[in-house]
Amino acid sequence: MDRRAFIGSLAGSLLAAPLAAEAQQAGKMYRLGWIGNAPFADPVWETFIAALRERGYVQGRNLVIERRYAEGRAERLPGFVSEFVNLKLDLMVMTTTQGVQVAKAANTSIPIVMVNILDPERTGLIASLARPGGNITGISNQILDVQTKQYQLAKDTVPRLTRLAVLWNPRNDASALAWRASDQQMKSLGMTAISGAVASPDELEAALAALAAQRPDGLFVHLIMRPHQERIIEFALSHKIPVFGAERGWPAAGALLSYGPSQHEMVQRAAIYVDKILKGANPGDLPVEQPTKFELVINLRTAKALGLTFPPSLLQRADQVIE
Repeated sequence: MDRRAFIGSLAGSLLAAPLAAEAQQAGKMYRLGWIGNAPFADPVWETFIAALRERGYVQGRNLVIERRYAEGRAERLPGFVSEFVNLKLDLMVMTTTQGVQVAKAANTSIPIVMVNILDPERTGLIASLARPGGNITGISNQILDVQTKQYQLAKDTVPRLTRLAVLWNPRNDASALAWRASDQQMKSLGMTAISGAVASPDELEAALAALAAQRPDGLFVHLIMRPHQERIIEFALSHKIPVFGAERGWPAAGALLSYGPSQHEMVQRAAIYVDKILKGANPGDLPVEQPTKFELVINLRTAKALGLTFPPSLLQRADQVIE
């Protein structure tokens, strides 16, 4: 059930959507490319398409979108980007840090709109949030700013939690940046961080086996782990380990709790960038926005299976409770 939104920092100058009546060039067929991580875990896709439609872009009429998914295998990204460059697309949309890195290195002319990218300034993707420069702009999730709160929510939910494992990707600069911050953040909450490094799908089972041997009190998963969601949830439930995520797709799949920026809001705002750029705006002059809406989602069914009880105060703060 929807309760209330957690409000983050606001850079809302781009939120006013132009009227769809501001029609695109007559007869123009726009070609976009979308590179994501997991097709089965892409619930925001329809939101993105609907937001584009509101601005007059309709697939099959004046819009063609090529979609590619890495499914946790970063080695696929150069091929996807090369294909998009050869297709001479009007714009590329990227939902992973590694995708943006590859696209930035491969081309300086096709505009790139980032969606849900962790701290692109600190990972060297842009010059600054205010003036990204080059051919890149979009929406940053700024997860480092809320990661301590994510860990605190895990602690509030499972008071006995002192050893929290983290599944992360050492080949992803954003994931590595978030992991490096984990140690001090958890120490401040009286917890110990346990590393579960997964650089490719082939390493997942070994990482899970290693975590099982260490018997953590909980498991936090980075966004980059979405391609492995089903297996991670299956593993955790079989070992009675509560799982915490950064977006609502995790509790929907059986995790205990998630807290993080609204994926749907971010792609709606990304559609505004797409529209502006297709109408002639220079991406490097468009400030990279930060999240304005954060969501807390709780799964009571999973809590019951794990023998856990949510504090009433936490239930009251939740944006959605899965019963």
